[in-house]
Amino acid sequence: MVQNSSDKVNEEVPNTEIVAKAKRRHFTAAEKIRILREVDACQGTGEIGALLRREGIYSSYLTTWRKQRESRELDGLAPKKRGPKPNPEAIELAKLRASMSD
Repeated sequence: MVQNSSDKVNEEVPNTEIVAKAKRRHFTAAEKIRILREVDACQGTGEIGALLRREGIYSSYLTTWRKQRESRELDGLAPKKRGPKPNPEAIELAKLRASMSD
């Protein structure tokens, strides 16, 4: 509270502004591959920097993603068969039984 020279009391209103917190952006493997392809296609001076600013990412991400690409960690996008995996021993046993019954 603030008291003026005229002996009137003024109450200050507290600042109730809500500040938005920054959220981390998570990239899928498809996004990483797309951005790396765009970076590989850049030829002119400053094109990579412009791409980084447009995507809102740091150059260190590119280094990490390139290492992941080289070690084949980003290949997890390939479609995979769903459902239980067949037991190789059971398949071999079925083939043996089939050959014995013939």
